[in-house]
Amino acid sequence: MSRTASRIRTTKETSIEIWIDLDGTGVTDISTGIPFYDHMLDQIGRHGAFDLKIKAIGDIEIDTHHTVEDVAITLGECFAEALGDKAGVRRFASGKYPLDEALIDVALDLSGRPHVEWHVEMPESLPLGNPAFDPQLAEHVVSSFATAAGITLHVEMVRGRNTHHVIEATFKGIARALRDAVRIEGPGGVPSTKGVL
Repeated sequence: MSRTASRIRTTKETSIEIWIDLDGTGVTDISTGIPFYDHMLDQIGRHGAFDLKIKAIGDIEIDTHHTVEDVAITLGECFAEALGDKAGVRRFASGKYPLDEALIDVALDLSGRPHVEWHVEMPESLPLGNPAFDPQLAEHVVSSFATAAGITLHVEMVRGRNTHHVIEATFKGIARALRDAVRIEGPGGVPSTKGVL
């Protein structure tokens, strides 16, 4: 069964098209108009081994917030659709993920019950890139994605001084945990005593 999905979301603030293949090889084609955000979304595809296409046009002349949020929501919805009934998936995944001095702990459950615990204190930093990505938006991205995807997600910074490294380690860590959690390891059946996720 193909685990792919696509979504189009259009509002007065943004126009977004996303396609994902959970059984891909990490090929990405991403354009949101926000270079740092593109770089982080690329981590999701490459380190998650998901083929991922994202095209977004938003009112970034006002603020990048609308585009960042709407892309995260749409990606989460797309991810959930591609997962389908989750038969045979590992479901749980966790690990510690470094990038130079930064170390991030990620644990997640494809539970269908959205919940996010975010314990990442961002180092003092100016916005990243041009147009600017506000580092405080990293939490909003993660929360919006996990909520839309129905994921229980815990993210905690063990250590870190460089804001870019902290955010990138977070995205890489989430990607690797997702890659592990979506892996099919059983002959079928939903990994839940309820019989559904």
